[in-house]
Amino acid sequence: MALPAPLGQEGYGKPVRRGWAGNMTTRTVDATTEAAGPAADMRVPQWAVAALAAAALAGLCAAAWATTGRTLGLAVLIGALAGVSLYHAAFGFTAGWRRFIRERRGAGLRAQFWLVGATAVIAMPLIGYGDLIGVRAWGYVFPVGIAVAVGAFMFGLGMQLAGGCGSGTLFTVGGGSTRMVITLAFFIAGGLLATYHWVFWAGLPRLPATSLARTLTPWGGVAVTLAVLAALWALSRRAEWRAHGNYDAGRPFRSLWRGPWSPAVGVVGLTAVGGLTLAVLGRPWGITSGLTLWGAQIAHAAGVPVEAWPYWTNAMAAVEGSPLRDGTSAMNFGLIAGATLAAGLAGHFRPTLALSTRDVLTAMAGGLLMGYGARIAFGCNIGAFLGGVASGSLHGWLWLVLAFVGSIAGVWLRERIGVDPPRAAAH
Repeated sequence: MALPAPLGQEGYGKPVRRGWAGNMTTRTVDATTEAAGPAADMRVPQWAVAALAAAALAGLCAAAWATTGRTLGLAVLIGALAGVSLYHAAFGFTAGWRRFIRERRGAGLRAQFWLVGATAVIAMPLIGYGDLIGVRAWGYVFPVGIAVAVGAFMFGLGMQLAGGCGSGTLFTVGGGSTRMVITLAFFIAGGLLATYHWVFWAGLPRLPATSLARTLTPWGGVAVTLAVLAALWALSRRAEWRAHGNYDAGRPFRSLWRGPWSPAVGVVGLTAVGGLTLAVLGRPWGITSGLTLWGAQIAHAAGVPVEAWPYWTNAMAAVEGSPLRDGTSAMNFGLIAGATLAAGLAGHFRPTLALSTRDVLTAMAGGLLMGYGARIAFGCNIGAFLGGVASGSLHGWLWLVLAFVGSIAGVWLRERIGVDPPRAAAH
């Protein structure tokens, strides 16, 4: 069942690899401690992991299909494609942004620009003219205001502390990260807390929701969006060349099933996820509204009177129903299962149990900041940036700017508390 308009959605993280001939750690590249030794890793048969993940995925799909029909059964499978694509491509906003901030390496940024551009080419025309081919789709177009700016900054700061964002948290949990389970729990709590404060944030000054696709026509919106993305792409190339005199080529593609995937293949897979979500669910891909719904369902089951909170007053049917009745929630379950399947196929599902105090505290703080920030900003990397910009919404561009500023602050903080080494001197 659909949730109220205030809900937005979201984005990515990136696992660290020790080389595809060896292990993949269960931490993200943003890990807050050194890689744990072999004694700290849970060794499990990888064929069993893949088999159990495939069985879970089939069960989720069947349950969603039986509960709500074909649409949400397909949503689980689309989510699984997202999980496999994110895991095998190690597609991350968090690490990509941090690497550009710290090292002026922009391959991650440019892959994101390609993804947003390709999704916009599909989304704006489909939203504008989809009725002609029997597809009724709407976009993520939300107001531009103080709440979006504050929430985006909070999210950018939080994702650097946590080491992953919305979808990054989910796919690394699916890949076996015990630390990101903590992040996910506090992400859910942060989103729920934001709904308790919703009246305050909704009352702050804001401009009306504006869409380039409506103002300039869908194809005009696509043209302007691609022009801005191309300018950002060129600026990142120039900054990288000035800093290094060369460009980072990224990892090569090796195997469709076992990975790794190149950034380009990851973009293709994730663009397919966005297009299929529009065609099947009738709106862009999202993440965080499903996590907030989980929080409300848990709180309601525990006796918290969420029905008295204005945010949830008209959405209690969703709160009291199965999580598989909500499209975003169904996709999130599929994403986790898909990432676990990919980890098992790659032979890299090895949860690490050694967590330092700093690991736990940064996971908690990052999760809270991301959950709260995503809710008041109408989403994060996926729903606000990818979905918002691809829908032509100006709030998506504001989100990008403020989340990047928040990431700069997060990178600085990581360095101060010893998560990252001191930054190398500029050339």
